[in-house]
Amino acid sequence: MTTPGYAIKEYHNTQKIYDQLRTLIRQPIRTLKPSTLKQYLAYFEERCKKSRQMVTEAEQVIPGGIQHNLAFNYPFPLAFERAKGAHLYDVDGNRYIDFLQAGGPTVLGSNPDAVREKILDLLNTCGPVTGLFHEYEMRLAKFICDRFNGVELFRMLGSGTEGCMAAIRVARLATKRKHIIKMGGAYHGWSDQLSYGNRIPGIKSLESHGIPKSCFKYTSEVYPNDIAALRRKLVLNRLRGGTAAVLIEPVGPESGTRPLDYDYNRKVRDLCDEFGALLIFDEVVTAFRIGIDGAQGYFGITPDLTVFGKVVAGGYPAAGGLGGKEAYMAYLAGGIGGKRTKQAHVGGTLAANPLSAAAGYHMLVEIEKTNACEKAGRAGDRLTQGLQAIIEKYGLPFVAYNQGSICHLETVGTMLFDINLFKPWQLPGLIKEIHKRKDVMTHMGAAYMAEGIVTLAGSRLYTSAADTDDIIDDALARFDRVLSQIEGVG
Repeated sequence: MTTPGYAIKEYHNTQKIYDQLRTLIRQPIRTLKPSTLKQYLAYFEERCKKSRQMVTEAEQVIPGGIQHNLAFNYPFPLAFERAKGAHLYDVDGNRYIDFLQAGGPTVLGSNPDAVREKILDLLNTCGPVTGLFHEYEMRLAKFICDRFNGVELFRMLGSGTEGCMAAIRVARLATKRKHIIKMGGAYHGWSDQLSYGNRIPGIKSLESHGIPKSCFKYTSEVYPNDIAALRRKLVLNRLRGGTAAVLIEPVGPESGTRPLDYDYNRKVRDLCDEFGALLIFDEVVTAFRIGIDGAQGYFGITPDLTVFGKVVAGGYPAAGGLGGKEAYMAYLAGGIGGKRTKQAHVGGTLAANPLSAAAGYHMLVEIEKTNACEKAGRAGDRLTQGLQAIIEKYGLPFVAYNQGSICHLETVGTMLFDINLFKPWQLPGLIKEIHKRKDVMTHMGAAYMAEGIVTLAGSRLYTSAADTDDIIDDALARFDRVLSQIEGVG
């Protein structure tokens, strides 16, 4: 489907992508030639000495030497000191094309002048935090409410994780039910109840370490695109007190790593209406990246609650929130007096601080004014089409596809196994295979980094409005050098 005004110009053929992905994971792993990997790893030792020294020191005071799960860490993390537009610069002076984009929020590119100047003005007058109401809280909320059909009220929180936690509490209060259904393989933050079925559908609590299984009593998962399974789960839950909410990423788990059929969201909406469950869209990545009214605008679906993150603080800290219909959002009324209903217990001293609210507001205004979603989407299309051409040129089984400016390059299919195809006694071997593929994925990520390309875990890339045709073409030349060195090529 072609839709004007959005990053996605034509929705992908989902079945074709799954056919390609299944072909990929049925084949032996194709990875870099050992001699080539050795050369790429030498880059880090020779060109990244300050980073090496810094991370060695950091390991003495930080677990693993890094604070963030998105941080590149093979063969060791690199320390970055400057970000501008489409590029990052490490402490050794090396420049990289940035397809991580802070995990997705910087649709304009890193550190845009128009936003930074407004923030400097605010710091000179107010400072970053007061703990009290500030005008930008209202301006940001009004901007979001005016553009999202499913958002009548918006409350800013500290992260997408907090937004998902709040959504679950609101849904349970509103429906007086307890059960939550999430899509298997999706990441909705790291709270106890939702750290279930992460990364790979069907995995349930297998890799939810440190969490008592009792925390998952009311959480269950269904496979992406399996609408019949969702209906069965809703029927079962009705016999056990009912479903409070169905929680999904509207382009698919892990930002579309397992893509959804175009009409899937509509079918989920209809089932939620039939069974009286709230529909929650996790738009932490897709809001203001797919379009100015999010993925829900693109698909034409109105959820009951929408989880926000990342971009609502403009790439600054404290980036999260929850929006929805007034009847449900009333459970999140803030303040210490005047409450007329039961309240969902949420907090966050630094949530909606002046710095984050102002950064979010000015970032969103600039995204809309410059048509950044479409520009970033065009860059994503150019990147994906170029990657597909390289893959075809070298006869590789790899898969490249995109949802606008959310791009995927699958070379090993680490998260794409179907647990249902394996017997219980086969699962330990499957987990071993998954970790083996994860290691190969880190090797590919290291090769891209040595070629001057920053990715998310070597398999996902976010484009921005700062990615010109020249920058994308430069990146494709670098990807070509890596993929030409896969075993069996040439």
